[in-house]
Amino acid sequence: MKTVISIQSHVAYGYVGNRAAVFPLQRLGCDAIAVNTVQFSNHTGYGEWTGQVFTAEHVADLMDGVAARGVLPTCDALLSGYMGDVGLGQVIVETAARLKAANPRAVYACDPVMGDVGRGFFVRPGLPEFIRDHAVPAADLMTPNQFELEYLTGRTVETLDDALAATAALRERGPRLVLVTSLTRKDADPGHIEMLADDRDGAWLVSTPRLPLDPPPNGSGDAVAALFLAHYLKVFDPAEALEQAAAAIYAIFQTTRRMGTRELQLIAAQDEFVNPSQRFTVTRVR
Repeated sequence: MKTVISIQSHVAYGYVGNRAAVFPLQRLGCDAIAVNTVQFSNHTGYGEWTGQVFTAEHVADLMDGVAARGVLPTCDALLSGYMGDVGLGQVIVETAARLKAANPRAVYACDPVMGDVGRGFFVRPGLPEFIRDHAVPAADLMTPNQFELEYLTGRTVETLDDALAATAALRERGPRLVLVTSLTRKDADPGHIEMLADDRDGAWLVSTPRLPLDPPPNGSGDAVAALFLAHYLKVFDPAEALEQAAAAIYAIFQTTRRMGTRELQLIAAQDEFVNPSQRFTVTRVR
């Protein structure tokens, strides 16, 4: 069994942050240690919410308590998502270093949550620069969307060659593996959306039909990062992890659409995490 520390936001209602990541990790056989950076009534996409943002000191204190249980040497990965502010980002990067000191084989998986195509940045000033300059060099696995990939590399992605050049540039700055969680390019079928996994040994692309979800459900990137990491920790094969993650998130989207809700239907679709009913061909592109 693999053990993953997941430092992300938390909502009471809905599925974003740790609520979108912890259950998929557990359903796929990982023991998840959840550390919450905020506790909100619901995600901010609704326009109103209640709750609190936790301080960097609060999260650091929680990690001290976890470390005191002597579990860091047995942890296989740290997964981070929405960081909130630079102070909290520093705690997360320091936690990654602390984990690797205890277990040199541990993986730091960083989902650089900061913006999206059509929305621009939605995080506090200074955080994108912190992620670019500090989280990227510390990470083993980065899971940006297309907007975040472009920012982190200073490159425009319009074609597959552009995407491969950008993921290679990101890998040169530290991560050994990059997963682009949503890729839309001019030289592809507009009715599909793609994911791209790239490491030093190769690059693999998978395409799934674009489903009409309005509004698009929040938390899909959080879920994809967790699904991919859980499978990657089992086999350390990017292509296999990509195929499994693509099948699972597509099934989640299908179930969400069928049930007519804007919240990801993780519970209803849970069997698809383990035994997907529909698979998609992964193509080697480098």
